[in-house]
Amino acid sequence: MPAKVAIEQWRRPSFYIAVGAMLTGLLFSRALLSWGMVLFVILSIFHKNIPEQLNAFFASPFLWSTSLLFAVPLISGLWSEDLSQWSQILRIKLPLLMLPICFAGEIHFKSKDWENVCYIFLVLTFGGICRSLWQYAQNMNSINAAYLKAYTIETPLGNDHVRFSLLVVIATLAIVFLLAKSVKKYKRTTASLLLILAVTNLVYLHVLAVRTGLVGFYLGIFVFVIWRLYRHKTKNLFLIVLIFLLPVVAYFIFPTFRNKIRYLKYDLSFVQKNIYVPGSSDGNRLASIRAGWELLKQQPVTGVGFGDIRNESRRFYDEKYPRMSASDKILPSSEWMMYGSGAGWFGAVLFSLVMLAPFFIKELRTNIFWLLLNFLIGSSYLFDIGLEVQYGVFIHAFVLLWWWKWLQLKK
Repeated sequence: MPAKVAIEQWRRPSFYIAVGAMLTGLLFSRALLSWGMVLFVILSIFHKNIPEQLNAFFASPFLWSTSLLFAVPLISGLWSEDLSQWSQILRIKLPLLMLPICFAGEIHFKSKDWENVCYIFLVLTFGGICRSLWQYAQNMNSINAAYLKAYTIETPLGNDHVRFSLLVVIATLAIVFLLAKSVKKYKRTTASLLLILAVTNLVYLHVLAVRTGLVGFYLGIFVFVIWRLYRHKTKNLFLIVLIFLLPVVAYFIFPTFRNKIRYLKYDLSFVQKNIYVPGSSDGNRLASIRAGWELLKQQPVTGVGFGDIRNESRRFYDEKYPRMSASDKILPSSEWMMYGSGAGWFGAVLFSLVMLAPFFIKELRTNIFWLLLNFLIGSSYLFDIGLEVQYGVFIHAFVLLWWWKWLQLKK
């Protein structure tokens, strides 16, 4: 048996185990996610062709630009005073360096293997949805009422409802991609199951009623429909009308969605008056973005250093919002503000360029699903800091790199 064939026979199943462990851990176990990632990294970089792999990494603007999301906080350690906080940030962001290097190598996966990974991802996401809905069903009336006080249904990912809602939107995009890519090869049963999963995702997003997921879903589907209408030269506006009707119908069907809208109106009324209210979701988010902007203005060249963002933000809160509780003193709720306050205008501009880089990959710049995926993930960072938490870092790095590898393979 040739040596290359023998290696592929054990490496390919090992990669399946590592990827399966990471995806399962993402939904249900932080420890399993970490161990799966360690196994994936070991399989990817400990081999004799690592010099060629590093060359491939540096030859791909998409890969090395993704690693800049780790490099910028790393360099900011030169002027960060709180090195303990800085080292914790680097530990969380380490996959942004390691996974691009891993994906620069040969993972021994064909297109069908990555498609199987997609099925695993869809099944696990569906399992997470079922678990979340089951917990909701146990105490439905009280949870519906709690949505008037910024409460959300318990979710997987350690109850990280923002990241889980984004994950559900990505799963929905994956279903549409599978159907569009292979509509003729699927049997009616398989296609029906995929459609049922898509409808389940749609219903759950409105029951969960988290803005990150809902805004991403509606923006994504709007862009996709416009693209379809443009490509097929059709004047059928039914799909566009349906987009606008969906939230209206959801308002009358789902109590959580209706109560979340009511709470948002209540919360925004204080934001408009610039009144601080303890526990205010939008008020705290806006105040945090102001904090990030002030830090950027104070240190426009270097920023305050990633290790000092938390402490410097709290100083801002103490000065501008003396009645603010400790739990409301959050980090700037925008990745642009995080990279700007941590590394100055250089960091903010560089972050923008990294977000734009995937749209200019020659082999993928006309693939609507790749463009939508990056649009969904990138736009979520306008008012969220997904790259400051383990789950968000993994979703960004692994999902984008997985699709990047998958979409370029012919078979």
